[in-house]
Amino acid sequence: MQQKQAEVLIQQLHILLVDDSPFMRTIVRGLLNNIGVKSVIEAGDGIAALEKIREDTPDVIILDWEMPLLNGPELVRIVRSPGVFPTPDIPIIMLTAHGEHWRILESVRLGVNEFLCKPVSAKALFERLISILLKPRASVQLGKYYGPVPRVPTPGMPDPGPSAA
Repeated sequence: MQQKQAEVLIQQLHILLVDDSPFMRTIVRGLLNNIGVKSVIEAGDGIAALEKIREDTPDVIILDWEMPLLNGPELVRIVRSPGVFPTPDIPIIMLTAHGEHWRILESVRLGVNEFLCKPVSAKALFERLISILLKPRASVQLGKYYGPVPRVPTPGMPDPGPSAA
Protein backbone atom coordinates (compact mmCIF):
# COMPACT_ATOMS: atom_id res chain seq x y z
CA MET A 1 0.00 0.00 0.00
CA GLN A 2 1.25 3.44 -0.85
CA GLN A 3 1.62 6.26 1.65
CA LYS A 4 -1.21 8.21 0.02
CA GLN A 5 -3.66 5.30 0.35
CA ALA A 6 -2.69 4.86 4.02
CA GLU A 7 -3.26 8.57 4.66
CA VAL A 8 -6.74 8.38 3.11
CA LEU A 9 -7.65 5.39 5.33
CA ILE A 10 -6.37 7.18 8.44
CA GLN A 11 -8.36 10.33 7.58
CA GLN A 12 -11.58 8.32 7.42
CA LEU A 13 -11.21 6.84 10.92
CA HIS A 14 -13.60 7.78 13.72
CA ILE A 15 -11.65 7.23 16.97
CA LEU A 16 -12.81 7.12 20.58
CA LEU A 17 -10.04 8.26 22.94
CA VAL A 18 -10.60 7.14 26.55
CA ASP A 19 -8.33 8.55 29.28
CA ASP A 20 -9.11 10.11 32.65
CA SER A 21 -6.41 12.77 32.13
CA PRO A 22 -7.60 15.77 30.09
CA PHE A 23 -3.93 16.61 29.48
CA MET A 24 -3.22 13.15 27.98
CA ARG A 25 -6.36 13.34 25.85
CA THR A 26 -5.14 16.69 24.48
CA ILE A 27 -1.68 15.24 23.72
CA VAL A 28 -3.02 12.09 22.03
CA ARG A 29 -5.67 14.06 20.10
CA GLY A 30 -2.87 16.30 18.80
CA LEU A 31 -0.83 13.27 17.73
CA LEU A 32 -3.85 11.75 16.00
CA ASN A 33 -4.57 15.04 14.22
CA ASN A 34 -0.91 15.23 13.14
CA ILE A 35 -1.13 11.83 11.45
CA GLY A 36 -4.34 12.82 9.67
CA VAL A 37 -7.17 11.56 11.90
CA LYS A 38 -10.01 14.06 11.55
CA SER A 39 -12.66 12.55 13.83
CA VAL A 40 -11.79 12.01 17.51
CA ILE A 41 -14.34 11.81 20.31
CA GLU A 42 -13.30 11.62 23.95
CA ALA A 43 -14.39 10.02 27.21
CA GLY A 44 -12.87 10.57 30.64
CA ASP A 45 -13.75 7.17 32.08
CA GLY A 46 -15.01 3.73 31.14
CA ILE A 47 -18.68 4.46 31.89
CA ALA A 48 -18.67 7.49 29.57
CA ALA A 49 -16.81 5.40 26.98
CA LEU A 50 -19.55 2.75 26.94
CA GLU A 51 -22.11 5.46 26.21
CA LYS A 52 -19.94 6.95 23.43
CA ILE A 53 -19.42 3.51 21.85
CA ARG A 54 -23.18 2.91 21.76
CA GLU A 55 -23.96 6.45 20.49
CA ASP A 56 -21.14 7.05 18.02
CA THR A 57 -19.91 3.57 16.97
CA PRO A 58 -16.21 4.49 16.57
CA ASP A 59 -13.91 2.56 14.23
CA VAL A 60 -11.15 2.22 16.87
CA ILE A 61 -10.91 2.73 20.64
CA ILE A 62 -7.70 4.04 22.19
CA LEU A 63 -7.92 3.21 25.88
CA ASP A 64 -5.98 3.95 29.07
CA TRP A 65 -5.47 1.18 31.66
CA GLU A 66 -5.96 3.12 34.91
CA MET A 67 -9.20 5.09 35.18
CA PRO A 68 -11.82 5.68 37.87
CA LEU A 69 -15.26 4.05 37.85
CA LEU A 70 -14.49 1.50 35.13
CA ASN A 71 -10.86 0.90 34.19
CA GLY A 72 -9.45 -0.17 30.82
CA PRO A 73 -9.42 -3.93 31.40
CA GLU A 74 -12.99 -3.84 32.78
CA LEU A 75 -14.13 -1.88 29.73
CA VAL A 76 -12.47 -4.39 27.38
CA ARG A 77 -14.23 -7.28 29.16
CA ILE A 78 -17.60 -5.56 28.62
CA VAL A 79 -16.96 -4.65 24.98
CA ARG A 80 -15.64 -8.15 24.15
CA SER A 81 -18.96 -9.75 25.13
CA PRO A 82 -20.66 -11.00 21.96
CA GLY A 83 -24.40 -11.30 22.36
CA VAL A 84 -24.29 -8.80 25.22
CA PHE A 85 -22.46 -5.81 23.77
CA PRO A 86 -23.55 -4.49 20.34
CA THR A 87 -20.04 -4.07 18.83
CA PRO A 88 -17.73 -6.70 20.35
CA ASP A 89 -15.34 -6.69 17.37
CA ILE A 90 -14.29 -3.04 17.55
CA PRO A 91 -10.48 -2.74 17.43
CA ILE A 92 -8.93 -1.61 20.73
CA ILE A 93 -5.50 -0.09 21.36
CA MET A 94 -4.42 -0.10 25.00
CA LEU A 95 -2.34 3.05 25.59
CA THR A 96 -0.91 3.13 29.09
CA ALA A 97 1.99 4.34 31.20
CA HIS A 98 2.11 0.84 32.70
CA GLY A 99 4.29 -1.32 30.46
CA GLU A 100 4.85 -4.26 32.76
CA HIS A 101 4.99 -7.60 30.96
CA TRP A 102 2.01 -8.96 32.90
CA ARG A 103 -0.15 -6.06 31.70
CA ILE A 104 0.79 -6.72 28.10
CA LEU A 105 -0.12 -10.40 28.50
CA GLU A 106 -3.36 -9.49 30.28
CA SER A 107 -4.26 -7.10 27.45
CA VAL A 108 -3.74 -9.89 24.93
CA ARG A 109 -5.85 -12.28 27.06
CA LEU A 110 -8.62 -9.67 27.20
CA GLY A 111 -8.72 -9.27 23.41
CA VAL A 112 -6.88 -5.98 22.86
CA ASN A 113 -5.65 -5.57 19.28
CA GLU A 114 -2.57 -3.44 20.01
CA PHE A 115 -0.61 -2.24 23.06
CA LEU A 116 1.33 1.03 23.36
CA CYS A 117 3.19 2.62 26.26
CA LYS A 118 3.17 6.30 27.16
CA PRO A 119 4.84 8.46 26.18
CA VAL A 120 3.70 7.58 22.69
CA SER A 121 4.79 8.97 19.34
CA ALA A 122 2.70 9.88 16.33
CA LYS A 123 4.68 7.28 14.37
CA ALA A 124 3.76 4.49 16.82
CA LEU A 125 0.07 5.47 16.72
CA PHE A 126 0.16 5.60 12.92
CA GLU A 127 1.80 2.15 12.70
CA ARG A 128 -0.76 0.54 15.04
CA LEU A 129 -3.68 2.11 13.20
CA ILE A 130 -2.28 0.98 9.84
CA SER A 131 -1.79 -2.53 11.26
CA ILE A 132 -5.45 -2.61 12.32
CA LEU A 133 -6.60 -1.31 8.92
CA LEU A 134 -4.33 -3.36 6.64
CA LYS A 135 -3.98 -6.58 8.63
CA PRO A 136 -7.36 -7.00 10.30
CA ARG A 137 -7.65 -10.10 12.44
CA ALA A 138 -10.97 -11.91 12.59
CA SER A 139 -12.62 -12.21 15.98
CA VAL A 140 -12.75 -15.68 17.49
CA GLN A 141 -14.23 -17.36 20.53
CA LEU A 142 -11.61 -19.58 22.21
CA GLY A 143 -12.97 -20.85 25.51
CA LYS A 144 -13.65 -17.74 27.59
CA TYR A 145 -11.58 -15.56 25.22
CA TYR A 146 -13.29 -13.40 22.61
CA GLY A 147 -11.22 -11.09 20.48
CA PRO A 148 -8.85 -10.94 17.52
CA VAL A 149 -7.13 -14.14 16.45
CA PRO A 150 -3.91 -14.19 18.51
CA ARG A 151 -0.74 -13.53 16.53
CA VAL A 152 1.36 -15.85 18.69
CA PRO A 153 0.57 -18.36 21.42
CA THR A 154 0.07 -16.56 24.74
CA PRO A 155 0.36 -18.25 28.14
CA GLY A 156 -3.06 -18.86 29.62
CA MET A 157 -4.96 -18.73 26.31
CA PRO A 158 -6.35 -21.68 24.34
CA ASP A 159 -4.40 -22.48 21.20
CA PRO A 160 -6.34 -21.24 18.14
CA GLY A 161 -4.86 -24.02 16.02
CA PRO A 162 -3.11 -23.76 12.66
CA SER A 163 -6.17 -22.61 10.68
CA ALA A 164 -6.76 -19.50 12.82
CA ALA A 165 -3.39 -17.84 12.15
